Amino acid sequence: MSASQNRERLLTVIKGPHVSEKTSIAAELHNQVVFKVRTDATKQEIRQAVELLFEVSVDEVQVINCRGKIKRHGRSWGQRAAWKKAYVKLAEGSHIDFVGAE
Repeated sequence: MSASQNRERLLTVIKGPHVSEKTSIAAELHNQVVFKVRTDATKQEIRQAVELLFEVSVDEVQVINCRGKIKRHGRSWGQRAAWKKAYVKLAEGSHIDFVGAE
């Protein structure tokens, strides 16, 4: 894979931040940020993508595969899409702020 293709892939690895009560507690206590990522992304790709996009240094990446829930609408059954979540621990002194743009 060439350098330009690798850079393009890294730009598509992170889909967006995952904001919840649990993730806000993780951000305050453990200096972690949580992202929704591509289902085929690896830990190394997630690390490189965060460092490229946000210009911070990353200590650790933990990945969780979230299964899609089985739901029912009337008589028919369906399943939500499965997705992947990444907990990214930032190095001391690094910070990503999604809420305030100062």
